[in-house]
Amino acid sequence: MRLRILGIMIPIIIIVFSYGIAVGLYEYFPYEVLNQTKKIILNEGTDEPIITSTSFEKFDISSIIEIETKEDLNSKKTSLINYIWKNQMPTKLPANIEANFIDDNFRDLKNLKQLDKITIEMENGVSSIAYFFIPYDSNNKLIIYHHGHAGDFVLEKSTITFFLNHGYSVVGFNMPLKGMNNQPVIETSDFGPIKFISHKQFPLLESSKFSPMKYFVEPIVLSLNYIDEKYDYDSYYMIGLSGGGWTTVLYSAIDERISQTYSVAGSYPLHLRHEAKNLGDYEQINPNLYRIANYLELYIMSSFGDDRKLVQLFIYNDPCCFQAELYEKFPYANAIQDRLEILGNEGKFSVFLDNSTNQHEISDHALSLILDDMLNKG
Repeated sequence: MRLRILGIMIPIIIIVFSYGIAVGLYEYFPYEVLNQTKKIILNEGTDEPIITSTSFEKFDISSIIEIETKEDLNSKKTSLINYIWKNQMPTKLPANIEANFIDDNFRDLKNLKQLDKITIEMENGVSSIAYFFIPYDSNNKLIIYHHGHAGDFVLEKSTITFFLNHGYSVVGFNMPLKGMNNQPVIETSDFGPIKFISHKQFPLLESSKFSPMKYFVEPIVLSLNYIDEKYDYDSYYMIGLSGGGWTTVLYSAIDERISQTYSVAGSYPLHLRHEAKNLGDYEQINPNLYRIANYLELYIMSSFGDDRKLVQLFIYNDPCCFQAELYEKFPYANAIQDRLEILGNEGKFSVFLDNSTNQHEISDHALSLILDDMLNKG
């Protein structure tokens, strides 16, 4: 009996141990949450548990917003696109579409008429896979859901199911190198062959002719190009969690096809990124990007336009990042909305604070808030 139990336990221990190594090495789920929880518990990466310096209280955030006119905004948008693609936003289509794709993770979705798998091939062998969920009972509106650093969008199956059941088509994306996306070996001219497993490696590819920032947004552009060509949706919405929330802000800043954007625990302005040893990955602090448009300006650009809006959601006691408590202490919504009014009252920016959960997630309460907000737009 003991030998039988031992024979069962040893493979389980090996599997758990191996996955634990993979979590630390490849940053698989739940790496991000565990890493941030450790920093909070041990108070690592910051001299104080929360910002208390009066310098932040006295800081006039409007002083770093350089968007005064629509021309300023359009100029920044053009510069962002030129930096990301070194040219214009692409008009091409994805490399491959597999219609009626079967994934056992989503077989049980009741209002799912069809699942298409969209594959996007990019420079250096980096590829991205998106899932396009089409409902039987459709309201002819599309939601782009973008997942963060922790694992795969299958972890937010409940979010996809929620909106699918309310008639929305959904396109699900993961961040580059994450989830079902690949982790290629890239032959770099300066450093030799490198297996890319983390966004922190992307600066090795940065040059005057190429920006790895395109890996974050090109899959969305190409997928929407395909959907534009084949379908006729009334509206495009975008929702992102964590790193996906960061992506929603950047993408909606450069593509006005997105009418309403919802970023859940996705970003703060850089002056509030107080974890001195954890400022974020390459994309979150890339000076080449934020010298063109800082976070406050990106929030304005994502909000601006006829019937457009950006909503940020922060969670109280979030074990990962971007806690509601810090936003409450140093709010900036009024400064963003004031600038939108200067631009002609086109667009809306607002912040929701979620006290229904203490997890790094899109809570049921947040889902209801987002749905109500989208429906109230008309």
